[in-house]
Formats: sequence, structure tokens, C-alpha cells
Amino acid sequence: MKKSAKGIGLAIIGGGRVGLFRGEVAARHPSVEWIGLAEKNPNRAGEVAGKIGADFVTQDHRELMRRPEVTCVIIATDEHLHVDPIMAAVERGVPMLIEKPLATNLAESARVLKAIKDAKLDAVVGYTQRFRRRWLAAKEKCRTGALGDVTMVTSRAFMNRLVAIDNYKRTDDPSTISPMVISGTHALDICMWCLEGKTPVDCYARSIDKVLGPAYKGIDATAGMINFSDGTVYHLNISWALPVTWPGAVYSLDVGIVGTTGVLTIDDTHRDIVLAVSKAQGEGYNPDASRLVDFMGSYPPGDMALGELRGPMAEETVSWLNRVALGLPTPAATVEEAHRNLMLTKALDLSAKRKQPVKLPLDPLEELSAA
Repeated sequence: MKKSAKGIGLAIIGGGRVGLFRGEVAARHPSVEWIGLAEKNPNRAGEVAGKIGADFVTQDHRELMRRPEVTCVIIATDEHLHVDPIMAAVERGVPMLIEKPLATNLAESARVLKAIKDAKLDAVVGYTQRFRRRWLAAKEKCRTGALGDVTMVTSRAFMNRLVAIDNYKRTDDPSTISPMVISGTHALDICMWCLEGKTPVDCYARSIDKVLGPAYKGIDATAGMINFSDGTVYHLNISWALPVTWPGAVYSLDVGIVGTTGVLTIDDTHRDIVLAVSKAQGEGYNPDASRLVDFMGSYPPGDMALGELRGPMAEETVSWLNRVALGLPTPAATVEEAHRNLMLTKALDLSAKRKQPVKLPLDPLEELSAA
């Protein structure tokens, strides 16, 4: 029997790059009948509203959430501003697509998780890389046992420093911003997805702060290891302090997954398509005009082509809208997985700060006491 699609009244909270990307995709979805936008910057709100065909625009997300047309919400504010919009959506009782993380503080993340679970709401978190075909294929091989029992995973993420600088400039508390929490969480999510069913028991990490430390009280890079109850080991590292001229717009990632009967290596460095130009390009993530060489495809949301965003964020947004309208399952990250990811990245940062192992799961009170 064919399912009938529900009409969608979509609220978008946050009109930055991600809010715009998702709004443009949603505007083309046949089930979306109404779009409302909440964006604090009135100039930006007007610009984005026109591009997504918004029916209602406000600077106050709570005013938006009071609109009777709203049946679901995308929360796309800055990372450190997620909690209040999430709680407003919980009060309204609507499905959510939340950009990662739930919060930048583990105690707040736990509070948000509990509120969503207590309200029995359908909420997923925007770990967009799950919608790249290569990671879906990797997950399937792990899920079906093609590698046997996975015993070791490695991941290496390289990023130029533009994303780090952008994040440090937008916060008044640099201690909540780290390469692991903001960006390393994507590689960690993919690897933990492939390690589904295994229980992490402790971690150890070290960090470096020679570039972003003096300028922003920030962290350049972190390398760590997570150990699991069955002896499995996950080794991971990320540097987001590479020179601005590093061609990867955002991500350049290598992953290896070793099992008892097989191995899987995934090259997600995007060095297969290299663009070199004489003047800066206006599309994608390119806030610095000195960057004239780029690994195309390294911007996590995808690429603009023929006037539309193509790639994982578009597919993720359509998948979520189908989930809301038709009840279809998606590979999106759950709120429980998102909270676990934050816990692991916070534990790695804490281990690096203490220069000693940290037992898992990390208690939110331990994070607060170490601040």
C-alpha cells in the first residue's frame, strides 16, 4: 500500500550557510508547504528568506516556534547556541533535525538528551558525512560482517585553519572550542558507527597549541586512542591548523578498518579532483581570497552545481524530510549517538589536558570540575 505524505510546515532556526543550504533543498521538496525562518541578523534574514521562499521571518526563534503552521524544525544556529532552540522545539513537541553537537557542554547535552527522550520526540543530528556513498558502503561491510570482528580502526583528519579561526572568533569561551569537539567529531562518528555494538572503556590523548594557542587560546591538533571492552582499539588524530593555502576546503580524511577476516581503507582526502584558478571562487567554503587551489568535494555539505547544492547535505535533508512526511527510516545519527560523540571528544580533550588516561563514559560533573 502506498504511503500518503504529510504536509510539512518547516521552521528553520539559524540562517547561516547550513540554514540556507537546507532551506533551499526544503523549498524544492514536494511535501514542504510552509517555511518559517528565525535569524538574529535582519540583513541576513532578508537575504536568506528570499532565496528559500520563506513565508514568515523573525529574529526570535520562540516567536517562530509559536506559529501554528510549524510541524518540524531544523536547528542550524552556531554550535554554542543550540540548547535554547532545542528546548523550544521540545516544548512545541515537533520532530527535529539538529546540527551537531547537541551542546558544547556535556552537562547541557545530557539535559537536552533527557528532554528529547522524555518528550518521546523524533530527533536526529546532522552528521552529514553518513550520507556520502563511501561511508554508507563502509558501514554496510562492517554491518554484514565482511571484515569479521573489527579489531582496529584508524582515522586521520587534516584541515586548514580557516574553520578553526572562524570558530574561535565567534565564541567568548575558547575552552569550549577544540578540533575534536567541533570537527573531529565527524570522523569519530563515522568510525563509531562502523564500531556499533562495541563499548569504549577508556581513552588517552595529547594536544598541540603552537599556532592557535598564542592567537586564540585554542588547540591546533589532538591525537588519541580509544580502547574498547573487547580489546578493540581506535586511533584517531585531527589537525585544523594547517596553512590557509592547504587545498582541502575543510576535510581531508583517511580511515582504515581492520577486522579478523578483512580490511577496508577509505580515502576521503578529495585529492582526485584538484581545482587551480587565477582568482578566488565565490562558491563553497572559501572565505580567504588567497586560496587559489582546492580539493573539490572537501567541503562537507557538498558542491554547488547548476544552481543547487549537490551531495551529502542535500541528500541528508531530503532523507529527513521523507522521514517526517512518510515515516521512512534514515541512516541519520540519533541524539544518543550525538551525545556519546560529544562525551568521547570531551574525554579526549580532558585526557590531553591531564596527560593521563580517562575512564569512560565521562561524567558531566568531571568535565565541569576540570574546566
